[in-house]
Amino acid sequence: MAGEGLRPLRNVRSPIPWSPLGEAVPPMADGPTVRRRRLGAELRRLRVAHGLKLDEVAAGLGVVASTLSRIEKGKAPIRTSYLRDLFDLYEVEDPGAKQLLVDMAREGHRKGWWADYDDVLPSGFDVFVGLEAEAKAVRVYEANFVPGLLQTREYATAILRGLHPRDSEDQIDRLVELRLLRQRKLDEATPLDLWLILDESAVRRCVGGPAVLRRQLEHLVKASTWSNVGLQVLPFDAGAHAGLDGPFSILQFDLEDPDVVSVESAGGIVYLEKDREVRDCAEVFERLRASALSPQSSVAFLEHLQEMLE
Repeated sequence: MAGEGLRPLRNVRSPIPWSPLGEAVPPMADGPTVRRRRLGAELRRLRVAHGLKLDEVAAGLGVVASTLSRIEKGKAPIRTSYLRDLFDLYEVEDPGAKQLLVDMAREGHRKGWWADYDDVLPSGFDVFVGLEAEAKAVRVYEANFVPGLLQTREYATAILRGLHPRDSEDQIDRLVELRLLRQRKLDEATPLDLWLILDESAVRRCVGGPAVLRRQLEHLVKASTWSNVGLQVLPFDAGAHAGLDGPFSILQFDLEDPDVVSVESAGGIVYLEKDREVRDCAEVFERLRASALSPQSSVAFLEHLQEMLE
């Protein structure tokens, strides 16, 4: 099982990564998202240290404040010309410091593997995929359906058809392919550490019909045996609980990169990055763990649901 709590991860050796077509593939290279976050955090630190407001600096660069905000939050790359202007504004004179920031900016312009799916990616979802691709651990509470990292192909197809009824079959197929590629993070040499808490409604909802749901439940039971995956079910009889505000994910990175909480809704994904916000969500997650069935009882619960569908 995955390590308990929100702790640093151990290295776990896994089988050779796989692709949707079944052939062996090399581990995915890291994407640019974390580099952008590191650069953005440093630029924000420099701005605050000089007592400058966001709109003041943005005006000096000739951009709107929202653009600079996205750069500081690591959600957009920065032009080299803007960066050099900021060196002057923030009085960055050390050649080594300048080169480090320039290198980070250059890395931030690299495209991740998910860029191949820009034609079907929902607006803003590329940021989440980028964060997930570079995370070391993810903690997920989901109330409505099994999350993408553990979906079967059939289940994913049914979910995406429900979410995107106007998309063509080809678009749905590409979204499913993207979802399966994301799952490779669970099977790399140093795999993603995943702890998942599923509300009972998520595992009872008959997505795709009884046969599809049964195979999805079988997959969850199998995944629960993986050394880097923890799985719990939050039953209806738990009553009122800490997660009634809705689903969320906590993404953890290396020690130098702060954790991020993502909250998804019909209006898009909201990211919580302030220390207090992340701590509050981590506390909610621990309270949910305490309210949910144990991993062993959760597996028994899922197996019982499977039997009911046979």
